[in-house]
Amino acid sequence: MKKSPRVLYLIFMFPVLKRFPRQLCRLRWRVVFITGFLTSLALPWVMADPPVPSPSTPALKTPAPSTKRKKEIITLAVLGPRAPVVSAQAKPQDVVRTMINHWRGRLAQVLPDRPDLIVVPEACDRPRGLSSEKVWDYYNVRKDQVLDFFRETARQNKCYMIYSAVRAAPDDTWRNASVLIDRTGRIVGAYHKNHPTIGEIEKDICCGARAPVFECDFGRVAMAICFDLNFDELRQKYVKAKPDLILFSSMYHGGLMQAYWAYSCRAHFVGAVAGLPCEIRNPLGQIVAHTTNYFDFVVTTINLDCRLAHLDYNWQRLRNLKKKYGPQVTITDPGFLGSVLITSQHESIGALDMIREFDIELLDEYLPRALTWHQNPLYREKGDQK
Repeated sequence: MKKSPRVLYLIFMFPVLKRFPRQLCRLRWRVVFITGFLTSLALPWVMADPPVPSPSTPALKTPAPSTKRKKEIITLAVLGPRAPVVSAQAKPQDVVRTMINHWRGRLAQVLPDRPDLIVVPEACDRPRGLSSEKVWDYYNVRKDQVLDFFRETARQNKCYMIYSAVRAAPDDTWRNASVLIDRTGRIVGAYHKNHPTIGEIEKDICCGARAPVFECDFGRVAMAICFDLNFDELRQKYVKAKPDLILFSSMYHGGLMQAYWAYSCRAHFVGAVAGLPCEIRNPLGQIVAHTTNYFDFVVTTINLDCRLAHLDYNWQRLRNLKKKYGPQVTITDPGFLGSVLITSQHESIGALDMIREFDIELLDEYLPRALTWHQNPLYREKGDQK
């Protein structure tokens, strides 16, 4: 058992007291003795271990972590090569081997970057140089051979992939489809082009009827193919579904429609276009990466943990947000739009958590609120019944 400091002090002082009894009468020794004794009284408080809180002692409060999984920063690869030209006399199985070898070489350009997702153009395994009749002969022999190659590539490289091709349906009809493959090579699902061209329909390609959104381990993805970009019906479905990414496989670029889809759907937009610029856009519609005249592929990273907010009523709140989180939050202003993109760079605090912390009004909250004012009869012109 430990001796108290007071006992230790008296043990130490006893020889001194015994040897110098007369000196105790002197003032200086009285001061020494009294000071030492008072110090011994204080030592237990100084030397004692910090108190252990009892179960009833309230602990210091720390901010609770977000209950939602933080969205990912992902590496994205997009390729837009033209299909190879084959001999008009080539046998269908030889054409299959040609297409597999073509994509083996093309994918080898991006796989060293270990992408999380690879996107390719529409009808990626349709060769050039064959008549329409021979293309269908090729499809009938090809079946799932190229798809199986894509699946094995995804499995070996632990990445998601889009395989976009004309495929036979179980009812012997055809679809222009984009197939989503996961990191294990499993088929997650497929999107069927909702709006084929008239020429495609005349060649027995049926119109898709659904607009699925698929869950990946980094976020939610939707798809569109080529001519789809011209139709609001499909876009409005994605506006409501709110995917993180829209994957656009195409032979047609779409021009300004790409930026419009990105902004209106509040999603990153990934355009893989054969023989034309392939562009990756953020939810503001800004191009963040693209192919060049020298390279028909591009690899980049994108941060999916972002939200759009309007500047109205948010100016000071955005300043406060930046003041607290500094480089851990990015506020991107494209100019002239009135909206900004808030992106979290924080390891554990998501963009939405930051936005709620400072009561920032999101774009999708602000516009409906403004609309309620517009629709109030008190603030409308008289005689306007609409």
